[in-house]
Amino acid sequence: MCTQEAFQAQRSQLVGLLVSGSLEGFESVLDWLLSWDVLSWEDYESLSLVGQPLSHLARHLLDTVWKKGAWGCEQLVAAVREAQADSQSPELPGHWDPHSPQPAQDLQSHRPAIVRRLYSHVEGVLDLAHERGFISRYECDEIRLPIFTSSQRARRLLDLATVKANGLAAFLLQHVQELPVLLALPFQDAACKKFMSKLRTTVSAQSRFLNTYDGAENLCLEEIYTENVLEIRTELGMAGPPQQSPATLGLEELFSTRGHLNKDADTVLVVGEAGSGKSTLLQQLHLLWAAGRDFQEFLFVFPFSCRQLQCLAKPLSVRALLFEHCCWPDLGQQDVFQFLLDHPDRVLLTFDGFDEFRFRFTDGERHCSPTDPTSVQNLLFNLLQGNLLKNARKVLTSRPDAVSALLRKYVHTEFTLKGFSEEGIELYLRKCHREPGLADRLISLLRATSALHGLCHLPVFSWMVSKCHQELLLQGGGSPKTTTDMYLLILQHFLLHASPPDSAPGGLEPGLLRGRLPTLLHLGQLALWGLGTCCYVFSAKQLQAAHVDSEDISLGFLVRAKRAVPGSAPPMEFLHITFQCFFAAFYLVLSADVPPSSLRYLFSCGRPGSSLLARLLPAMCVQGSRCKEDSVEALLQEAEPHNLQITAAFLAGLLSREHRGLLAKCQGSETALRQRQACARWCLARSLHKHFHSIPPAVAGEAKSMHAMPGFIWLIRSLYEMQEERLAQEAVRGLDVGHLKLTFCSVGPAECAAMAFVLRHLRRPVALQLDHNSVGDVGVEQLLPCLSVCTALYLRDNNISDRGICQLIERALHCEQLQKLALFNNKLTDGCAHSMARLLMCKQNFLALRLGNNHITAAGAVVLAQGLRANTSLQFLGLVGNSIGSAGAQALAVMLEKNVALEELCLEENHLQDEGVCSLAEGLQRNSSLKVLKLSNNCITYRGAEALLQTLERNDTILEVWLRGNTFSPEEIEKLSHRDARLLL
Repeated sequence: MCTQEAFQAQRSQLVGLLVSGSLEGFESVLDWLLSWDVLSWEDYESLSLVGQPLSHLARHLLDTVWKKGAWGCEQLVAAVREAQADSQSPELPGHWDPHSPQPAQDLQSHRPAIVRRLYSHVEGVLDLAHERGFISRYECDEIRLPIFTSSQRARRLLDLATVKANGLAAFLLQHVQELPVLLALPFQDAACKKFMSKLRTTVSAQSRFLNTYDGAENLCLEEIYTENVLEIRTELGMAGPPQQSPATLGLEELFSTRGHLNKDADTVLVVGEAGSGKSTLLQQLHLLWAAGRDFQEFLFVFPFSCRQLQCLAKPLSVRALLFEHCCWPDLGQQDVFQFLLDHPDRVLLTFDGFDEFRFRFTDGERHCSPTDPTSVQNLLFNLLQGNLLKNARKVLTSRPDAVSALLRKYVHTEFTLKGFSEEGIELYLRKCHREPGLADRLISLLRATSALHGLCHLPVFSWMVSKCHQELLLQGGGSPKTTTDMYLLILQHFLLHASPPDSAPGGLEPGLLRGRLPTLLHLGQLALWGLGTCCYVFSAKQLQAAHVDSEDISLGFLVRAKRAVPGSAPPMEFLHITFQCFFAAFYLVLSADVPPSSLRYLFSCGRPGSSLLARLLPAMCVQGSRCKEDSVEALLQEAEPHNLQITAAFLAGLLSREHRGLLAKCQGSETALRQRQACARWCLARSLHKHFHSIPPAVAGEAKSMHAMPGFIWLIRSLYEMQEERLAQEAVRGLDVGHLKLTFCSVGPAECAAMAFVLRHLRRPVALQLDHNSVGDVGVEQLLPCLSVCTALYLRDNNISDRGICQLIERALHCEQLQKLALFNNKLTDGCAHSMARLLMCKQNFLALRLGNNHITAAGAVVLAQGLRANTSLQFLGLVGNSIGSAGAQALAVMLEKNVALEELCLEENHLQDEGVCSLAEGLQRNSSLKVLKLSNNCITYRGAEALLQTLERNDTILEVWLRGNTFSPEEIEKLSHRDARLLL
């Protein structure tokens, strides 16, 4: 039995069940409800409106059925079961009288079976019905609209028969009975099975080896693939319990049902910085599917590269995209394509590198026909919106800067790929180096050099460390510190690899560079031209135009493009977009054809006013003259801002004092390099000064605040790459703010090193807010040099463990300015409690400590309470969302008896129960400082509230006690609220 109460209690689960599949599944449920007379015809029409979101229709169906009583609720549950069974059965049992005197009623009574038998023959039945005069050409065309699947066309034909009194119902009842019965599901058809086999083989061959980062040899993906930190994006600022840390997921959870931004959308978005492993993640997904080990809910997976799609100038249809540019069916192309249209929920399309797609997303031009051709950008945009192949899943990867708010409207779930964890770095290196002891030595080297360790959180750098392990371990030189250092090391590795063994020098010496300078300049010219034209896949003709020959290609930085666009010669691409940016910077530094003044266009990042970074820069950095087409200036103006940012940082690094000497000996003109360096230094300093001067004045009574954006981060990165202390001092000389906010700015360990290098020169202390980034323990270590200029450090949601915090506190003990720490949503345990207690005992000017949503238990609370008993300054302590329990509350209660400074104590969601609350109430009887006590969601009953009321009678200092979400009846809530208004219930 299913009572209405039970039905209502399970409403959210039923909605999820109804929307979890495709529209086909929902309409199958309607078929069963119609056949059982649960729904009237008017009910059905209101539930079949074209264009309505599936979630809206599902809720409307539940409302409709609920009004029909317990019987209707039971029938809906049964219909869902039948619809699920339908998808597994090739043919439904159904026998009806073809000469029934009530044909319309019989069509409805046997609707599920009739739809199943009719849908494979609907085109022929439509033609026959038209020939015999039962339906008009207009009605036929309406049913055949390309937005409808074959099953939907069958249903619309049956719907039409219900309202037409011209014999159509009798014709259908008789004719459908004569149609052949399918012996198997459509996807068991020979053509479909053969295509599935071919597609799996094709995808497997494309995915088995990882050659994106290696031009010398192929790496078996299965042997070295290492999980990255994949987090699901959730909306902030929504009502409810305190925000939890973003869930860290495995690849197999990419299509999980949680964290929806738009339940009616089909697209899963994966964002990550360049080198964070987005392409490799997709490649692993493809390999797991092709091997039959995961994602088997999809019968067909079609992988695409956005950088290659944008090369398609000819209009194309969905059919052409799938078959001509992914995998061609050897037989039954129309049958295979029709199955894809009929069962889109069994189809997955992946689009890698949306940031490398030259066209910006728009939803202004709607295209709904899967057979009519359109431009490649319009085709992609309508696939992402669901106007084409609705209910087929799409996975899109991109760097964050390329994702607009408009695109996010059509995103079902968004994930952030944050690169390797520390454990991931070690696991990856052990997979790459199975020789005894070698991986251990590399890992020890990384732990000893935090700057290099910080870089390795991006998988592309971990690959470089693996590739250059001999240089790092055996040559005894200083370890790379900056991104440019690392790319010069990999350049050395490739040059040495291409040199004769007996003539190879021991390092990156001028002679080694001079010998291959023409090759490097050819690659640089190609790279810069590609950036300026948004081209990342190069044809043989384009290679020839840049004078890139087979000898240049043999160096290893250009590799064959995967899933190549059809053509006579295989196109080439750089190992990674960051290598293209590196060679473009190399060309800008060393080419005699590049005037130093053109570098100003690099630092203006595109067309004036076209990007945030452009707005950060002074107008005088860019001259007003028009640029010659294909000139360096024109290419820099047209390049994508995020690629120019990477290129600018490389250029700053190449012009640093450490590398300028090497390049001068290679090129032979130190004067030209000095001119380029002077231009870069001037642009960087002026850019930051201009940005600082644009900060609005402070609100009266508040500290001046600056919310930095990713463009600002890249300016800081460029300063760090140049490694000039004096330039860093000059750059921040004009920064006069009390609060520097860099939340959601993709700040990782490498960015922390850059910020510390620059911000430590601030003349005025600042509150540094780095919430919702990827700082981690290594990033905390990188921040330590600037801790002395921080009045507050906010590190919410940054994957920090006890190790990082203990290092931070050790330095904080010697930083007089630091007064506040916010560590909400990290990985802290009782292991850091002694360090925290020491901080509280030693720093008598410390004001606020926020430790919410960590893993602190009663044992940690006891240690913290000991530190607080000796503290005379702390005003705020936040412990929300831990596991302190009643024992921890007892320790804090004893602390409250002694403490004379604490004004706000947050203990929500800590399993305190009545025992813990009674202890706190007793402690508060001898406390005269606490003003706010937060105890929401702690399983407190009326007994605990009564103890608090007795304390409030004697304590006039307390202004608020939060008790929301506890176990009070409505009557108790009303009674308690009347007894003392300070109880917030």
